[in-house]
Amino acid sequence: MMSKLSLFRANSLPFPVLSSYSARFISKPYLAPPKTLILCAFSTVPYGPSLLKGKKPSLNDLRLASIGRDRDAHRRKIEDFEDSIEKGELLDEDEFTRIFEVSAVRVPAKDCFALENRLRGHLLNWPRIRNIARVPGDEIDEDVVKLLGRESDEEESVVDSVDRRIRGKAEGDGERLSTVLHRDQLARTFNSTGYLKFRNLAKISRPKRKRKTERAEGKEKVNKGSSRNEFAVVEVVEDRGGGAEDFEGLLGEGYGSSSSRGRWRGSTRLLLLDERYSVDEEVQDLPEAIKVLFEEAKKTDASLSFELVKCRLTLFYDYWPMNEVLEALLPKGMIVPSAFEMVGHIAHLNLRDEHLPYKRLIAKVVLDKNQPKIQTVVNKIDPIHNDFRTMQLEVLAGNHSLVTMVVENGLRFHVDLARVYWNSKLGTERQRLLLGFDQNDVVCDVFAGVGPIALAAARIVKRVYANDLNPHAVEFMEQNSVVNKLEKRIEVFNMDGRRFIKAMFSSDKGQKVTQVVMNLPKDAAESLDAFRGVYNDRYRDEGLSFPTIHVYGFSKAADPEFDFHERIRIALSEVAVDVKMRKVRLVAPGKWMLCASFILPKSVAFSRKTINVD
Repeated sequence: MMSKLSLFRANSLPFPVLSSYSARFISKPYLAPPKTLILCAFSTVPYGPSLLKGKKPSLNDLRLASIGRDRDAHRRKIEDFEDSIEKGELLDEDEFTRIFEVSAVRVPAKDCFALENRLRGHLLNWPRIRNIARVPGDEIDEDVVKLLGRESDEEESVVDSVDRRIRGKAEGDGERLSTVLHRDQLARTFNSTGYLKFRNLAKISRPKRKRKTERAEGKEKVNKGSSRNEFAVVEVVEDRGGGAEDFEGLLGEGYGSSSSRGRWRGSTRLLLLDERYSVDEEVQDLPEAIKVLFEEAKKTDASLSFELVKCRLTLFYDYWPMNEVLEALLPKGMIVPSAFEMVGHIAHLNLRDEHLPYKRLIAKVVLDKNQPKIQTVVNKIDPIHNDFRTMQLEVLAGNHSLVTMVVENGLRFHVDLARVYWNSKLGTERQRLLLGFDQNDVVCDVFAGVGPIALAAARIVKRVYANDLNPHAVEFMEQNSVVNKLEKRIEVFNMDGRRFIKAMFSSDKGQKVTQVVMNLPKDAAESLDAFRGVYNDRYRDEGLSFPTIHVYGFSKAADPEFDFHERIRIALSEVAVDVKMRKVRLVAPGKWMLCASFILPKSVAFSRKTINVD
C-alpha cells in the first residue's frame, strides 16, 4: 500500500538547467608547461527534470497520482480538455505527466529544517520543487484525537458541560463561545492583567470568520497536515525496514500498513535526496553526511523516525515550462515560438507560416502557462495597410475581449486592439524621448494614438497638443487623460496630420510650441512637407522660436541613416538640415526603425514652396 504524499511548498526561484557539454582540453600555461593538457570532463546528461528523462505513467499511476492533486483543479482540467475537443484543439495534458524515482530520508517533523541545513548540497535541487515533503498520514486528525479519549482522567457530566456553556466558561467541549461571551471573557482577562484601557480590545477579541471552505455545505474537511499542489506529487513506494504493526485499520487509509509503514512514530517529513543518488543504494553507500545522521539517530530514541525510503515524484503538465511543452508538441526541427508581446491581459503572437497548422495548440499552451496575467491570445493575420494603423487580429485562445488596460510610465491606458494601435515594445523609446523634455516645453504630438507620449509629457511640460486621425484613438485618449487626471494639461484634436500642422502653426498656439513629435514611421517623413512656409504670415524679425522636430521612420536600405536623412531633405526641400540620427530597433530582417531629431530650419519655415492640404 502506498502512502500518498504531496509537496507543501513550491520554490519559486529559477534554477538553470545545464546543457550538454562534451569533454574539453584547456591549456593553462601558467600552471604547467605548454604541452601539458588538463582534461575537464562534463556530464552529457543535463541536470534536473526533463520530459525526455522521466517515465510516462500507466493508467493506474495517473489514478493514484491524481489523488494528491487539487481535485477541483483536476476536474476543471478535464472540463477544459472536453471543451478543446469540441473546438478541435486537442491537447492531452496527461501526455506530459512524468515519473521520477528518488530517494528520501524520513526524519521527525520538528527536526526537518535543522537537518535540511546539515544536508545542504545532498538534497534535491530542482526548479519549483521543495526538497521537503510532508507526510499527511503522520498527522493525527482532530476527530481521531477525540476517539483516543481525554488527556485528563476526570470525566465531566453533560449537566456540568451545559452549565459551563450557559455561564460562558466552556471552551473545551468542541464548540465556540458566542461573540458576546468570547469578548466578555477576554475583557475580564485583560482587566485582571492591567490592560484597563486597551484601545483595540473590541477588534482583536472578535472571533475569526469561518472560511468559505468551512461554510460550504457537504464539503469535505481537509485533514490537518495535508496540502494541495497542482503540478507535483510525492509518493512513498518502499520503506527499507519497519515493524509489523498495522495502523491503517485503526486510524484509516494513509496511516500505515504492515508492508510499508509499520508502527506510527509521530509526525515526520521527507528530505528528498539529489537525483545522483540511486534509489537502490543503501545507507552505507551514501555520502558521509547522511551516514553520520543515521549513526547519531541510533544513539537516541529518534532512531525509529529515521529511515531511508524510496519515493516516486510525479510531475504534471502544469510543472513544465512553456518552451519545453511546445518543443514536445511541435515537429522536430521547427522553431519554437517562445516570445510574444503583452498588451494588458492580451498575448500578441506573430506566428510564422510553418506554425499556422498548430496555432491553436500554441495559443493554448501560452494561455495555460501565463495565467492569470494572460487571458486572451491573438495572432496578427494581415500586415497593417489602413490609415488608422490597426491590426487584423485572430483570437486563438481565451476570451474574445480585446479591450484592455496597459500601465506604462506610471500611467494607465485603456486600449482596444481591434480599433487602435499600440506597441509595448516602444515603451523604452518613449521613455528616452521624454527625458529630453522639461517644464518650459510645449509639446505638439501629431500622431498621438491613445496618448502614450502625449499624456506622459503632460506630467512634465507646460502644455500638450495631441492629434490623431483615428476617431477611436481620440476617444480613448480623452478617456485616458481623465483617468490619469491630466485633462487640464492636454488639448486633443481629430485631424489629418498635415492639416493639423498647418492649423497649429498658423494660430497663436503654434508660436509657443517647442517640441514636435511625429511617431508614425510609415508616413511621418513624407508629412514633413507640411512645415514648408508655416511662418509665411509672420514677420521674420518677430523673434520667433523654431521647434525641435522628432520624426520616426523605417528604412530597408544598406545605409538606413543616410537613406532616412535623404528622405527628410526631400520632404523639406532643404539640403542644409542638421539631423541627429539614431537607430531605435530592428523591426524585421534588414528593416530598421530610426528616429531623427532636428530644429526646424528658418528657410523651411519661411519657404514659398508650400503645399495645399485642402
